[in-house]
Amino acid sequence: MWKQEFLETERGTFEYFSAGMGEPLAITHMYMAFDERGNLFANPFTNHYKVYLINIRGAGQSVTADHSSQLSMKEATKDLEAIRAALGLEKWSFAGHSTGGMLALQYAINFPHSLTKIVVGCASASNAYASHKNSIYCSENKHFSRIVEIMDLLNNSDTVQEQRQKLGYEWALMSYYSADKLNESMKRPNSGSTVGENLDYFRKVEVKNFDLRNQLNNIKVPTYIYAGKYDAQCPVEFSIEMADHIPSSQLKIFKESNHHPYIEEEEKFREFVKNFKIC
Repeated sequence: MWKQEFLETERGTFEYFSAGMGEPLAITHMYMAFDERGNLFANPFTNHYKVYLINIRGAGQSVTADHSSQLSMKEATKDLEAIRAALGLEKWSFAGHSTGGMLALQYAINFPHSLTKIVVGCASASNAYASHKNSIYCSENKHFSRIVEIMDLLNNSDTVQEQRQKLGYEWALMSYYSADKLNESMKRPNSGSTVGENLDYFRKVEVKNFDLRNQLNNIKVPTYIYAGKYDAQCPVEFSIEMADHIPSSQLKIFKESNHHPYIEEEEKFREFVKNFKIC
C-alpha cells in the first residue's frame, strides 16, 4: 500500500508516495503524476527497497514552476537533492523509466556522490532516438503525425477526462508488444497520468538540446540498464549505446517487450530487480 506524504524542502513542498522497506530508492518521471495507487514500474522495487515515488515539480500536489525553465532535467536533479536532504538521507538509489531514465543519467552526472546506483530503463542518452526510423517520435514513422496530435490534445485544458483516457490508451498501444498485456495492466491499480505542461516543456524545449553522450564515461556509480527489444519509443540501440559508454553498467534486454518490460515480462523484470539488489 502506498502512503501519501508531503515534504518541505528548501526548494518547495513535494508530494510523494512511499512503500516497501530497506535501502532508500527514488523513482520519478519528467511528465507523470502519481497517486496512492502507486505505479506498476515502481512496485517490483518495493520488495527490496524503501521506495519514494515522487511527483516532480508541477505534478500532482508538488510545488509548481514559477517559470518554465524549472521543469528542466538539471533543475529536477536539484529538486531531488533537496528532497534527499530533507529526508535526512546521505545517499539513495534512483530508478527511472523512459524520461525518468534520462533523468537518472543527468542525476548521476550532476550529483554522483548522492547515489548508490541508478536504474535506466527504455531510455536514451540523447535526442537521437527521436530521429530513429523505429521510433514513433520520428517524422518518418507511420505513427508520428498521430502522436503529435495526441500530445497536443493532452496539453489542451479543454480535453475532457474521458477523451484523455482514450488518447492515453491509443498512445500506450503503440508501445506494447502485446495488446493483451496492455489490457491486463489496465485492470490493476496504477497511476502515472500525463502532466500536459511538463510534457510540453520536455518535447518543445528540453529534448532539443538533450545530449549526454560525451559525459557517459564520467558516470561511475553502478548502472543497471534495461530495454525492450521492440521498443517503439526509445529503440533498443540507444540502451546498447549507453551500456557501451558507461564503465560500470550492465544491460538487460527483454526479448518479448516493447516499451514496458516491467509489464510485458513482469516475472523476468522482478528477477532483474532482485539480481542487481544483491550485487
